[in-house]
Amino acid sequence: MEHFTSNAAQILLLASLAIIFLQSGFDKILDWKGNLSWLRGHFAKTPFKGMVPLLLGVVLFAEVLTGALCTIGCFELLYLGESTYAFCGASTAGLTLLLLLTGQRIAKDYEGAKTIVIHLIMTTFLLYLLN
Repeated sequence: MEHFTSNAAQILLLASLAIIFLQSGFDKILDWKGNLSWLRGHFAKTPFKGMVPLLLGVVLFAEVLTGALCTIGCFELLYLGESTYAFCGASTAGLTLLLLLTGQRIAKDYEGAKTIVIHLIMTTFLLYLLN
């Protein structure tokens, strides 16, 4: 319990990121065809239109990796009071969110980009706390 009280904010932020990224990754795995269909339409008028399956795979990999690192980081902080995996998870989350933000901006989905920025602010704050 000692590690939780001294790292509560970091653990809660990491848990939030783990939930966000693992849920999103598992949704892509469970509904690959639906996600692919929607994204093909979403990026139809962009330079990404011919690369949607590849980019979806890259995003899936990044999201699952991020979720896993954040989950491990939560346990590492909670039980060991260390933050190596937590920092890696938060850093990976930042990079993954930048990938997603770039895609939303290129697709001119400004509402979707706003949502990503909220997560990016949270992630940046987590990196600040972990540094």
